[in-house]
Amino acid sequence: MTFNILFGGEDRFEAILAIVAAARPDLLVLQECVGWEDGARLRAVAEAIGAPAGERHAVLGNANPRPNGRRNHVAVVSRAPLAGARVHAPETLAHCLVEVELSLDGEPLVVLGTHLNAGSEDRRLTEARWLLSLVPPARFAAGLWALAGDLNALSRRDPYPADLGARLAAAGIEKYGSPPRFDTMDSIEAFGWADALLQRPRTSRWFTALRGRDGAQVETRTDYVLLSPRLAGRLAQADVIDVGAASDHHAVIAELS
Repeated sequence: MTFNILFGGEDRFEAILAIVAAARPDLLVLQECVGWEDGARLRAVAEAIGAPAGERHAVLGNANPRPNGRRNHVAVVSRAPLAGARVHAPETLAHCLVEVELSLDGEPLVVLGTHLNAGSEDRRLTEARWLLSLVPPARFAAGLWALAGDLNALSRRDPYPADLGARLAAAGIEKYGSPPRFDTMDSIEAFGWADALLQRPRTSRWFTALRGRDGAQVETRTDYVLLSPRLAGRLAQADVIDVGAASDHHAVIAELS
């Protein structure tokens, strides 16, 4: 499950806990864990999904600071023990990437949890290319890999209307370019990542955020669970979880057999 909780979620934390407790994912990736450095909220999330406390089950990735000084940390919480964890925060990334490894039926599963740049498709594309450089193609093709997070990028495979550019302009949304660009997701999908929500959708829900001004809002999706080819073969279903007022992003969940 991936879920952008919006600026740390402090004023909405009980609602966030209720959402993750109801979903009870085996592995949870959270973005915008602002102010979570003391570990209290991370421990509460772990308890909510039934994960033991401690470094073998929960990792807070220390993000690069934004121009306003805020750090949009990325967290990964796993009910199964982690065999390893690394936090990547090169200057290339606006935030950070958390890489964890765990066992799935005795075979290594590598999960990359991240949050790409919100403002520029050029920056996102640079980040995506760096991310893909972490993934050896032969290991990716033969192994089990997942990429989850708020990628802040549009996929041309989602059901956007033909006049998407005009709608984005009317809503005052510039972050995707004009005309809208799909370069970041094109590069990720060309590498071989399969979009869980498009492979086995449980319902017709697909967008994870309404963006724009009042009266001129656009349905968009920037939140993804992406799978390597072999892992996609184990996908049972995927869905968008409506989180109501708990965040400005809905969550995405994928179930594997």
